[in-house]
Amino acid sequence: MSRLRQFAASQASASGGAAGDSAGAAMPSGWTLGALVIAALAGLPLAAILGSSLAGGMDAIAHLARTVLPHYVANTALLMALAGSLAVVIGTGTAWLVSAAAFPGRRVLAVALVLPLAVPAYIAAYIYADILSFAGPVQSALRAATGWGVADYTFPAIRSLPGGALVLALVLYPYVYLLARGAFAAQSLSQFRAARSLGASPRTAFWRVALPAARPAIAGGLALVLMEVLADFGVAEYFAIPTFSTGIFRSWLAMGDKQAALKLAAMMLVFVAVLVIFEARTRTGRSASRDGLAARQGEALVTQGPLGKALALIACALPVLLGFVIPAGWLGWLATQDAAQAATRALGEYISGSLWLGLAAALTCVIAALLLAFAKARSTSPLVTLAIRLGTLGYALPGALLAVGLLAPLGAFDQSLTRMAREAVGYTGGLLLTGTSVILIYALSVRFLTVAYNTLDSGLSRIPPNLDAAARSLGAGPARVLARIYAPLLTPSLAAAAALVFIDTLRELPATLILRPFNLETLATRTYRLASDERLVEASIPALILLAAGLLPVLLLNRIDEK
Repeated sequence: MSRLRQFAASQASASGGAAGDSAGAAMPSGWTLGALVIAALAGLPLAAILGSSLAGGMDAIAHLARTVLPHYVANTALLMALAGSLAVVIGTGTAWLVSAAAFPGRRVLAVALVLPLAVPAYIAAYIYADILSFAGPVQSALRAATGWGVADYTFPAIRSLPGGALVLALVLYPYVYLLARGAFAAQSLSQFRAARSLGASPRTAFWRVALPAARPAIAGGLALVLMEVLADFGVAEYFAIPTFSTGIFRSWLAMGDKQAALKLAAMMLVFVAVLVIFEARTRTGRSASRDGLAARQGEALVTQGPLGKALALIACALPVLLGFVIPAGWLGWLATQDAAQAATRALGEYISGSLWLGLAAALTCVIAALLLAFAKARSTSPLVTLAIRLGTLGYALPGALLAVGLLAPLGAFDQSLTRMAREAVGYTGGLLLTGTSVILIYALSVRFLTVAYNTLDSGLSRIPPNLDAAARSLGAGPARVLARIYAPLLTPSLAAAAALVFIDTLRELPATLILRPFNLETLATRTYRLASDERLVEASIPALILLAAGLLPVLLLNRIDEK
């Protein structure tokens, strides 16, 4: 879910991010140094993974190429292609309908179509596997209605690559929907009317005028969907789809082959690099024409008869039903059962673990993001620009890749640090860092720093630079300027950044699974473990809490997009 927030916030800050450059070069070396330190810490996993790709010669790569690598590449690419295609069709189609057509319930569905983004993909996978299983309600009702036996019919397997692509598309299409809806709403009304006046049918005008103008926004939404699919672990693992994420996880934890995991991570970086470049290229070429804004005026560009309105209503309601209503309703029904209630005895422990982990990651990200945002505002050095780009690259790194990229270099450092502690003070315990929450908070901060940075940078760009200049001319130092001027004005942005990082941390699964201490269980890891053991009833209440937590940023995103 964090992808769209990062993309939208970067767009909002692009126009005003340079406002602080006029503040002069006050303490440029200090801000630059701080930005470089953060960039170095954030870039450590990448450096470790790239370094591992050069170690061990070609034998390890050749072995992977002969065994598992072709399956990982093919399955990852196919899963991305299928899920991305479905998300584009659903997101673009529904965005056009709510923007250009008039049908019953359009205003409600325009908001409801964003709700599936609140459902973590792995939770949706558990639910649909349960609903569509042989003993589930769908097949049971089918057998009861037809009298068929086990051997009398064939039912499509949801636990398959196409099934995984469908589940991912149902919860990720809002990325495309939101950006496409904004693009359609901002298009020139006169252009569409001109095409219609020249005899073009609504369908032709859509394909020849509206869709080409919205293509950059749709491509941007697609890039975000593909990043989420590449980073997915829960759906691929539960549906037994061998992908890079599951391969890295199994190589590191199940087989103990760290070199294989690192080399798989290095190969996965190729996918990451392609998606980062693709996402960056989608930020250009958007239409700036805003003379119509038909959707805001409530005017229908396409007139429909009763049948057309009914079909539009069904087309927009079905994704909401499949992506949000059914998963939320099924979890709610499961949560009422006795087994679910009995499993809440230790729920406080999991909530406590999630809360303090989210708070620690949020605080770390806000502090680092604040430093980066001030470095951008107070320094024009190319080093600062490079440091910010590197420091905010974590949003594109899958959790499994980030985890193994951190464990490799920190493991060696931790051994040296522990050895020094034993020699200096007679320390007799185990490793000081590895297996502790410090590494997990580090990884989560690297992954979600972009969320906090884009939020704060957008807020900082709206503060007039002359306030800073006036305060400095009166003798106020940087600390006082920050405390007396910027802190009060940035309070909403600071709160929003912390809240968004906190919620993303609650939902993060692969990095938490790999890096968490043995005595730490979160709502996400607890849900994953129970559902993996086919104990979905017991996992329903933690899953409901995660779903409810995801609603806040989703509704906030929709409100921002409407404005």
